[in-house]
Amino acid sequence: MAPTSRPLLRAALLLLLLLLATSRQATGAPVANELRCQCLQTIAGVHLKNIQSLKVTPPGPHCTQTEVIATLKNGQEACLNPEAPMVQKIVQKMLKMNIPK
Repeated sequence: MAPTSRPLLRAALLLLLLLLATSRQATGAPVANELRCQCLQTIAGVHLKNIQSLKVTPPGPHCTQTEVIATLKNGQEACLNPEAPMVQKIVQKMLKMNIPK
């Protein structure tokens, strides 16, 4: 390759890398909080003693349904059916436990 074409090739490669980096950011880069439902499948409930924390996400632009996500003491997360009577009782008990007295 001729010595005069190396700087041109280097500049072209740099421009290509820059374009790839900016287009990936704009179109395909994963976002920390994706705008979609997190719970594709739910279970009817888990035992209260196995729950470390509970997160209830109301319907919104990200998802049209209420989501109840329990973090278990073993570190796993479980999506609970918010319409199941047992889950509603668990949510009520967790709310009572977190109310300052």
